Amino acid sequence: MNAAAADATERARRVRLMLFDVDGVLTDGRLWIGPQGEALKAFDSHDGHGLKMLAGAGVRLGVLSGRDSAAVTRRAAELGIEIVLQGVLDKRAALESLLGRLAIEAHATGYMGDELIDLPVLRRCGFACAPQRAPELVRRHAHFVPQSAAGAGAVREVCEFVLRAQGRLDGLLEEYLR
Repeated sequence: MNAAAADATERARRVRLMLFDVDGVLTDGRLWIGPQGEALKAFDSHDGHGLKMLAGAGVRLGVLSGRDSAAVTRRAAELGIEIVLQGVLDKRAALESLLGRLAIEAHATGYMGDELIDLPVLRRCGFACAPQRAPELVRRHAHFVPQSAAGAGAVREVCEFVLRAQGRLDGLLEEYLR
């Protein structure tokens, strides 16, 4: 069962920008390094469709990652993710800069992160999410913890939670039943 704070639905209802960490959120957290030093990452197609549904409902999407990876750049382009911030060591500063550029308030922003480096953003945004395997301190600061594992449906659950909170999920799903 997923875990949600008492006010998680209200917080998700306000989300206009949803950001995601990569390793341990969009992937299972394992790093595959090839002989030439290239990093290989496995992304879940169900998560990808959830992201597309969320974007289709008007929520802006972004990636905020401490690592820099060509695989992330490519996957973000495939999914139409407009904001791709990689190699970011100070995620809080990157968030503040982004909020200023987009003229979006922190309470209308969601973030899913899995590690201690994500805590400043999780504590600043309006809707904080963390996967099950995140350290306990990180999960304590999350408003929503999905049941599925990172890299295996957790992002999809977050997307559907936001869509449900905003009253858009049923309408989107109806389109597939026509």
